[in-house]
Amino acid sequence: MKPKAYLETTVVSYFTARASRNLIVAAHQKLTRDWWHRRRKRFDLYCSQLVIREAAAGDKRAARRRLEVLDPLPLPEITNAARQLARDLVTAAAIPKKASEDALHIAVATVHGMDYLLTWNCKHIANAEIRNAVTAVCGAHGYEPPVICTPEELMGD
Repeated sequence: MKPKAYLETTVVSYFTARASRNLIVAAHQKLTRDWWHRRRKRFDLYCSQLVIREAAAGDKRAARRRLEVLDPLPLPEITNAARQLARDLVTAAAIPKKASEDALHIAVATVHGMDYLLTWNCKHIANAEIRNAVTAVCGAHGYEPPVICTPEELMGD
């Protein structure tokens, strides 16, 4: 059985976007494409309706490319348990209120037992300073959160 990986919106956005002139973003885009071509088949990939909604926003052509990539992925349901966990992540200040949708990404991946949550959102999701608080809130609900990481961290050997 392959490990399960939840793709947060930034991953598909970096994968499908035109090359950025910003050196850091361009490097993240390249790493994402490398991961996609070399590693993605080692995982069962998932996203959620939240990812679909976020990916559908913005430029119509870019949104179409993102949605084409996401189309074959299963969509775990955004359950009441996930909504409650997301609220509690915000209430406990593990995730700031302004980033409540980021809390929902974490909650959906956690409630559905994902092994990994793949993201380039290092401000509110893949952030070492919030990791312990996220783990504590998830644990209080009886869940173990997924490993939250960037594609670079999941490149393997």
